[in-house]
Amino acid sequence: MSAKDTRLQKYLSECGETSRRKAEDWIRAGRVQVNGRPAHLGQSVDSARDRVTVDGRLVEPKPKLYLALNKPRGYVTTLSDELERRCVVDLLKDIKIRVYPIGRLDKDSEGLLLFTDDGAFANALTHPRHHVPKTYHVSVRPRVVEEQVAQLTLGVVIDGRKTLPAKVSVLRSGSDRSVLELVLYEGRNRQIRKMCEAVGLEVARLSRVSVGNVRLGGLHSGHWRELSEKEVRGLERAAGLRD
Repeated sequence: MSAKDTRLQKYLSECGETSRRKAEDWIRAGRVQVNGRPAHLGQSVDSARDRVTVDGRLVEPKPKLYLALNKPRGYVTTLSDELERRCVVDLLKDIKIRVYPIGRLDKDSEGLLLFTDDGAFANALTHPRHHVPKTYHVSVRPRVVEEQVAQLTLGVVIDGRKTLPAKVSVLRSGSDRSVLELVLYEGRNRQIRKMCEAVGLEVARLSRVSVGNVRLGGLHSGHWRELSEKEVRGLERAAGLRD
């Protein structure tokens, strides 16, 4: 199987036709043909070379969707919630294609959250080995001191494991609080809040302002936009999907 080949049931699923398991049933039932011949389980196809049909209807890959949302505070990063809390997908109701969040922001955090229907893209972007940088603006109290900045930069132990080195700078300080910019290269659960707690700081407000080359910019809270082709290509490079 070449790098371009895809298992037939996966191809049908990625084209939005059905689930992989249901696709296997279609193949067994003889509903699927490849280049005019009945398909068989275990078969692979190349979308650039092979013609796949279901019940005589041509099946082709659909363009993938890549979105940026400015998540407000008070929304959970799930597709549904048994506690009936507001979910980020509630802000995407005018999107007809089912998309999934790439990574998470906790309920009390806000800012840039990416969505896609491209599973391979999402998995690569969130894989720990790629260390895609994410930038946050964090309001903390009390006023930060140099020693705390140094500790956050070098890494602190949370949940029994030391965090990777981060880039930390002080954007501004008042009498009882400071605003920091943190650039992280990993994505652990509630990482910034736990890092700040470990050095004696309390997070008052946390906003993600960029992921890789994608910046939040002037996108209003609760609004979304499609990523540009340049932004998608930049994220693909950061995730090791292209040179």
